[in-house]
Amino acid sequence: MRYIVSLDQGTTSSRAILINQNGKLIDIKQKSFLKFFPKTGMG
Repeated sequence: MRYIVSLDQGTTSSRAILINQNGKLIDIKQKSFLKFFPKTGMG
């Protein structure tokens, strides 16, 4: 069986969606990550 993996790179997380060849949703995984905002004047 063939599958399609869709990747979504967002501002606060990454998501992977797995769909089979019939269009059925098999699984969704999401991983959040920390955001870093540099302060002005650094460098």
